[in-house]
Amino acid sequence: MKKLELLAPAGSLETLQTAVLYGADAVYMGGTAYGLRAKAKNFTPKEMADGIKFAHDRNVKVYITANIFAHNQDFEHMEEYFKSLRDLEVDGIIVADAGVFSLARKIVPELEIHISTQANTTNYYSAKFWTDQGAKRIVVARELSLAQIRQMHDNIDVPIEAFVHGAMCMAYSGRCLMSNYLTGRDANRGECAQPCRWKYSVVEEKRPNEYMPIVEDETGTYIYNSRDLCMIEYIPDLIEAGVTSFKIEGRMKTPLYVATVVKAYRQAIDAYLVSPDEYLQKKSYFLEEVGKASHREFTTGFYFNKTTVTDQTYTHNSYVRNYEFSGILLDFDKETNTATIEQRRKFSVGDTLEVLTPLGDNIEFKINYMTDKDGEYIDSAPHPQQIVKIPVDFEISLPAIFRKLDTSF
Repeated sequence: MKKLELLAPAGSLETLQTAVLYGADAVYMGGTAYGLRAKAKNFTPKEMADGIKFAHDRNVKVYITANIFAHNQDFEHMEEYFKSLRDLEVDGIIVADAGVFSLARKIVPELEIHISTQANTTNYYSAKFWTDQGAKRIVVARELSLAQIRQMHDNIDVPIEAFVHGAMCMAYSGRCLMSNYLTGRDANRGECAQPCRWKYSVVEEKRPNEYMPIVEDETGTYIYNSRDLCMIEYIPDLIEAGVTSFKIEGRMKTPLYVATVVKAYRQAIDAYLVSPDEYLQKKSYFLEEVGKASHREFTTGFYFNKTTVTDQTYTHNSYVRNYEFSGILLDFDKETNTATIEQRRKFSVGDTLEVLTPLGDNIEFKINYMTDKDGEYIDSAPHPQQIVKIPVDFEISLPAIFRKLDTSF
């Protein structure tokens, strides 16, 4: 069996560090240009250098997204950008556009090039074309079944990467024109306004301002709203199909989301590699864990069959949010068993928090009392990034994230 890779999203330096510490083998991120997540925080050159060093110091690879469909003006500074990535010693770049590919091969031939899912590689002839040009990895189109991926695997000699978790685009391989048409923001150049999540009605031209809902199941109107992909229950099927890089979507997500999902998939993959029987016994636990991250209802996408009406959510466009991101651990005093926490969302005395660490089981505890950074007793922590101290009856090691069950959902 080829070595498996758990590939995690990094939308900021903080989420990169979280992904690395919670078990990712590799991360993918974007600079300030040429990627498809313009609304992510993304990385300045300094942050990129810091992130790459942080990852490489822990034997984690870093891939940079440059997967826009480029227009002529986009090439103006691209040579310098690729040279800077080479100098930063990134492990590869992800591209979709043939022109961008050819420029990268010319300017930085020593860099690995991975073919983005945006290139919608749906057959092994296309995959062989890219590998003949020098591509070192194929990120397969999201419309492929496991059987089709297996056929590709049997006919090419480079690793296959596939999305296993996260938001799904309703457009073919993510190549959407709706955002550009409705808002002037080009989804294929990183500025998607996500009109697939909007609520739509029909207007008859001779009856303006009479909005008739588009009804799918007597109540629904969100006709483009795809559910989120989740394949944590099908790790063996993905491996059998020849997938060696398990990619998690989410460069717009919080550190809590990244930590929760990465840890769950890390545990699932490791459990299967050690003992398939143990993995089967714990599948429901792994599914429960990823369900604690903010998500839409889950689907298996195209992996087992073509999508049906059950793969869309028609009644709303909101997330299932079971847990809130409460804070991160800054320090732990072993003498007094006191955790110093940087707050991310309000919590109060009497609340129950759960500690999420990279290894081992999560631990719940009730806040009996807490103080501010100066030692003054407080009833709650309502201020963003407020520093608080909470005594517990167990030891917590860095890194750790705190989350709270959200009873309002």
